[in-house]
Amino acid sequence: MTNLTNTNTSDSSRPSGADRARLTIRALLMGDRIDTGGLERPDMIASAPFAIRVGDRGFAALFRYGVVVLAGLSPVEEDDFLRMLAPRISGPLPRLDQEVATMEATAEREDQVPPGGPIQVRDLAPERFLVVADALAKSVAMAHYERQVSAVFDVIDPLARDLAREGRLPNDRKRILKIIGEALLVDHRMSGRVAVEDKPDVLWDRSDLERLYARLEDEYELSERARTLARKIAVVQETARALTDLIDAKRSARLEGTIVLLIVIEVIIGLVQFTMGAVH
Repeated sequence: MTNLTNTNTSDSSRPSGADRARLTIRALLMGDRIDTGGLERPDMIASAPFAIRVGDRGFAALFRYGVVVLAGLSPVEEDDFLRMLAPRISGPLPRLDQEVATMEATAEREDQVPPGGPIQVRDLAPERFLVVADALAKSVAMAHYERQVSAVFDVIDPLARDLAREGRLPNDRKRILKIIGEALLVDHRMSGRVAVEDKPDVLWDRSDLERLYARLEDEYELSERARTLARKIAVVQETARALTDLIDAKRSARLEGTIVLLIVIEVIIGLVQFTMGAVH
């Protein structure tokens, strides 16, 4: 299965020379989703993710889960491209998360991803850009979800602390259900949209780039972060469910007590009426 589109890869269309040996890549989380329908064009690089050339030496890749990755664009080109893309973004975020990296062509070496340094690749071909873009897109999306889950922990931690120290349950069941919903939403987006464990489609055609992706996966700790995030989501869900179960049990006990009290009152009233009737 291939998603790469054949394009002209002559020297005139690829970065070359000392001034073109390096590209700065920015991955931006723009919103919940990006609609790429109808953007297809003859010179596109790939269809999944949708990727095209921009300007003389730039690339852009759009990931449906809300991330756009840009490389080699001037500030003006970047602003124009993002402005064009804005109507296609659903659920735009007030704050843009970003991940920045540098891809450097070193033809005499193997593809390397040194810690803290530029990503060293044999050339700045579109296929290598797609591999790097996939890793950066997943990383920036997970950073956003990690922050969301941390915010949920900040809410649920005091509730669990009050229960542990004072045996006091929260009264707002709706708030707890919202916490469960937020955790489920992050879990759905992680597994259904970002699919961190899935490799980029470009590797179907370029198996020689498997090592580059593996090194990027290690550098950005994609699998480890995904597992940690899944564990945190599970803890949030279990804690929230336990709190709601306790709240429901407390309400049930209160309701049962109320029913018993009403029955007792009704019996007393009946006895009083019977006694008064017997006297008369």
